[in-house]
Amino acid sequence: MTAKNQRLVLILLGLAAVVAAVLLAMSALKDQAAYFYSPADVARDGVPVGKAIRLGGMVADKSIKRAADGVSITFTVLDGAYRTDVRYTGITPDLFKENSGVVAEGKFAPDSVFDATTILAKHDERYMPPQLEGDKHKTETLEK
Repeated sequence: MTAKNQRLVLILLGLAAVVAAVLLAMSALKDQAAYFYSPADVARDGVPVGKAIRLGGMVADKSIKRAADGVSITFTVLDGAYRTDVRYTGITPDLFKENSGVVAEGKFAPDSVFDATTILAKHDERYMPPQLEGDKHKTETLEK
């Protein structure tokens, strides 16, 4: 085998190894990917029971109901005219409230209620932590 053929074989083996590594990584991550859905997407396309997704929208007004145990809640996520009921057990973020944005990670149960495992509260770009709200000097320093 000539030197030129040896280099070609090494390059082809290297490319095959890279392709194999990429395919292996993709197959390992495909089950971990959580796709984002809005209530309108769920109503239009449906979501299989047990599939991990992210559900995003606005928390409906007066929809947060807290259970007697102090950590379980139910609420409704809405997106225009579409609504999805959500169950969650755990401590909610400080920014979680009615009429604000939310992203819930979890799965749909057989009873068509979304069982959330994580709640992420969304805020707008003007959000200021409570510790800095009253201190204008610190705010101006952070903006620079």
